[in-house]
Amino acid sequence: MSDPYLLAASLLTTNPIAAPPPPTLPLNLLDNLSALFVSTVARTLQSGVTQQTIPIVETSSPEFSVSPNRVQAATLTTHSQTFAKPQSPVLSPTSGTQLYYQRVAALKAGKIYTRLSSDSFQSSWAKSSKALTKPTHEQWKYLLAQEAKAMAKGQGTNRLSILVGDSLTLWFPSQGLSNNQFWLNQGISGENSTQILNRLSAFSQTRPNTIYLMAGTNDLRQGVSDRVILDNTRQILRRLRQTHPQAQVIVQSILPMRLGAIPTERIRNLNQQIALIAQQEGAGYLNLHSLFVDDEGQLRRDLTTDGIHLASSGYDVWQQGLQYAEFVIAAN
Repeated sequence: MSDPYLLAASLLTTNPIAAPPPPTLPLNLLDNLSALFVSTVARTLQSGVTQQTIPIVETSSPEFSVSPNRVQAATLTTHSQTFAKPQSPVLSPTSGTQLYYQRVAALKAGKIYTRLSSDSFQSSWAKSSKALTKPTHEQWKYLLAQEAKAMAKGQGTNRLSILVGDSLTLWFPSQGLSNNQFWLNQGISGENSTQILNRLSAFSQTRPNTIYLMAGTNDLRQGVSDRVILDNTRQILRRLRQTHPQAQVIVQSILPMRLGAIPTERIRNLNQQIALIAQQEGAGYLNLHSLFVDDEGQLRRDLTTDGIHLASSGYDVWQQGLQYAEFVIAAN
């Protein structure tokens, strides 16, 4: 991909997106997700963490919290956020290579990838992956940076949310995102928290209202220590808060897995520490772990394809978590 692709930025709409009528928040959604929200993590937990050690912090499982300076004693109300339930398309990319070429085609056409149907630009990618040159990690980074530059120029007065993470984020179906704002997907397959930290500048010129971070899954698979994961998480949150002071930054919990080599207790402890770091850094925390875990502390079989990655049903659950977070943010 070459620099002329930046010309696509001029094609992005700068007019406000018409918001649909406010939906009614389903009662069953409140029943299932109300536990995700608490105002803050108990401040007494802070005494349990030092710069030298990472103790197991026993908590009442803090769930979703907006940053302290934005928390109000508000009643959740409905608003103009509308999330479409992800649908199974007739044809959509099934490999990272196909997805890459679809997104390249969208950018060249001046389109926002996250606002297109998943079967768009078939002539660019609907062929065997063997017939397409597999993109390198650097090419993925370049593509995402160009998408971010185009968004920065074409956002106008529209709201923007950014998803940051690895392959779990990369494959979040666009049909599951609210359609009355822009979304920028900054997920790259295989990345660990260090790699995510090192590419935050790619979207530094955007003006997001909300940034959702998920990091740590690949660190665990690659044998990275808890200390590195937590230090990187803190640095990512701190940098996002500094670069985007107007945005609500939300770190999402590490999802459970079905890998014997990674103890379920380790993931639980990491998430407790991440929740505390989020509070200390003025960020929000969204506990998706509790929605995905089974009675044995592992990723529910019905939500995964291989014990790590998510099936469409898994993304449906994640979508509900984001939907609830968006409702809470709008109510504060």
